[in-house]
Amino acid sequence: MTIDLGFAPLDLGEGLRAGIVDVPGHERFLHNMLAGASGMDAVLLVVAANEGVMAQTREHLAILRHLDVRAVLVVMTKCDLLGSGERAARRAAIGEQLAGTIAESAATFDVSSRTGEGIDALRDALGAALRAMPRRNVAAPAYLPVDRAFSLPGIGTVVTGTLAQGTIARGDALIVVPTGRRVRIRRIEVFGEATERAEAGTRVALNLPGLDRPAVARGAAIADAVLVPRDAARVRFSPEDQARAGLRRRQPVRVHLGSAEILGSLVFEHLPESDGELEAMLHLRRAAVLFPGMRAVVRRLSPKTLLGGAIVTGTIGPHAVDDGPSAPDDAAMLAALTAHALDGAPAAALAAEVNLREASAQAALRRLLAHGDVVALERPSGFVATSVLRELETRVLDVLRALHAREPWSLGLTSLTLARSLQLPEPILVRAASALVAAETLSYSDGYYAARDHVAHLTPEQRELLERLLREDPAQPLRPRPYAEVAAAIERSGVGGATRALQTAIVRGELIRVGSELYRAAQMAAIRARVERHLAQHRRMTAAQFRDLVGTSRKYAIPLLEWLDRTGVTLRDGDDRLLRSRAGSSREEGGERTSV
Repeated sequence: MTIDLGFAPLDLGEGLRAGIVDVPGHERFLHNMLAGASGMDAVLLVVAANEGVMAQTREHLAILRHLDVRAVLVVMTKCDLLGSGERAARRAAIGEQLAGTIAESAATFDVSSRTGEGIDALRDALGAALRAMPRRNVAAPAYLPVDRAFSLPGIGTVVTGTLAQGTIARGDALIVVPTGRRVRIRRIEVFGEATERAEAGTRVALNLPGLDRPAVARGAAIADAVLVPRDAARVRFSPEDQARAGLRRRQPVRVHLGSAEILGSLVFEHLPESDGELEAMLHLRRAAVLFPGMRAVVRRLSPKTLLGGAIVTGTIGPHAVDDGPSAPDDAAMLAALTAHALDGAPAAALAAEVNLREASAQAALRRLLAHGDVVALERPSGFVATSVLRELETRVLDVLRALHAREPWSLGLTSLTLARSLQLPEPILVRAASALVAAETLSYSDGYYAARDHVAHLTPEQRELLERLLREDPAQPLRPRPYAEVAAAIERSGVGGATRALQTAIVRGELIRVGSELYRAAQMAAIRARVERHLAQHRRMTAAQFRDLVGTSRKYAIPLLEWLDRTGVTLRDGDDRLLRSRAGSSREEGGERTSV
């Protein structure tokens, strides 16, 4: 009796070579059957003519319904034991027993291993079925569920399995899941023959030097590094009819993923009584390879009866790209980005989510960028769906235009205020708004966001108030007013929006705050003109000379000199100031004199 997996090659001619995986039929070894069935494209269901369909066979077919099996051929073996009339009756009985399973409409072949009857016809039919199948995804990240692992003297650790997706080549660096250990492929064999590369759907043996045999076993996986091990995913669950009524909102389960059997739980948002699939979160007790489209078989913890099957959906929802090249990859990437909303995501994370190699994900993003469907973000770098960004743009402009209409004297909103208005975290708002500024749909200046066409302007009442409070003293035309005194007077004035108007005037340079003092722009222009004239004639200026030059005290002179340094008018040289525009040429002249 078969109790474990068996493997053998099958040459079907015309360059087509299949890998046979023989699985045990007894219920005690169902976990072994599941480990071998996950990679099957086609099933040969063998039923003995003198026995008929066994109870366990129907459970196997129920399980296979939840896997990606694309063809079923029924083989009635030992047909030489029955006469022609008996064969027809037994064939009809088998058909009745398979009703309602994935083998319901499968072709049945009478076969005898003793006489050879029907073998050629079965071989031809199997070859035709496999040739008609669409190819597995060779562009996806490599994923190989391990069904055997052993060590050979002088060679090291070898693992075997059916390459479920992707392409592997000698020298590739992959990871062992769930440990995350990095390994490099030294040698690839397909049924004993060395090859440089293998594609999805192939039975392969990989030599992984440096990997200790205890570090890998059936249930592990060898995968592209982009398939980061995960312990949770969103799934679409198809329950068996007899299991639906007994499901709980948080259902303990035994999950079969690839060749692995992992305990976990299915958490349902709701449990409708009607037929149909259920959305759920799958939580695993240990990490595994999980990617959109991946199929899993789900059983109870005890008794180990079949509950149903699940397809991993991740966070990807239905979406379609209207046009553009490579629609499937692009649609998946765009759907993933849409699900990420304003958080955005980098290419590597997206590749793992949509089950693509990172190079393929990058290519899809380049197409989407060129097509205008996604926008690149910075700090940190990533991408966001254009539709998501446009939605934010509409919300931001609604808030800002309302402000501009209500307070035309206001410069706009700071990032903190705008984020609070939109109920968004400030870092997310700033990152996305930077893209809108780059696209020239928003303006950002002096710490304020505004609509692109907004120009702040003070009301006549606000301007008259500021002019009155900062009126020039003829006796001391360059003397400032204390900022705190002006701000307090504005607050007491009762003029609407006057406090914001003061800030607008400062940001626009109509008023200039130096330390705790406030100057009019005309005063600063006069001070700067006196300094430039003096330095043009005398080249150097001390703090005392500056104080006398502008007719002020040391209290105002030192902050003013520091402001002139900061704004690029002067350059400090010891205790003196130089005119910055002449400082470089003066040093060059000095240098020339030294070298002569």
